[in-house]
Amino acid sequence: MGKRREGREAALQFLFSNELNQLGTEAERSAFWELRRAKPLVRAFAEELVEGTNKHLEEIDTLIDAATPDYDLDRIAKVDHNILRIAIFELIHLTEVPQPVVINEAIEMAKRFSGEESGKFINAVLDSIRKKLSVAGS
Repeated sequence: MGKRREGREAALQFLFSNELNQLGTEAERSAFWELRRAKPLVRAFAEELVEGTNKHLEEIDTLIDAATPDYDLDRIAKVDHNILRIAIFELIHLTEVPQPVVINEAIEMAKRFSGEESGKFINAVLDSIRKKLSVAGS
């Protein structure tokens, strides 16, 4: 498994755990990394994703909300919501990775960590956001 894929998965696990346990202190974050061992480059990428996602959370959730008019954000499964957040952060702020790769990685994480229909849902939401970003960037 590549550094980026492993980093995305670690970031997903961190964000999900943070929602349940509020990993606010350095000791709590360190405890997470004690349980979720990662190579330094993987951890660095995961932490970049987590910090960036948290920093831009309002912007990201606004995009998700606009792309899911038939859903209340609270109705979206926490795993799916965090997969979307990570992917959208990457689409907007880590542009060195091609958009189709980011979307495909998100779909694969949904298939691995979420429900049967999650891959399709993630794909539809991210594709909608990708199109809006492309129009805005034109």
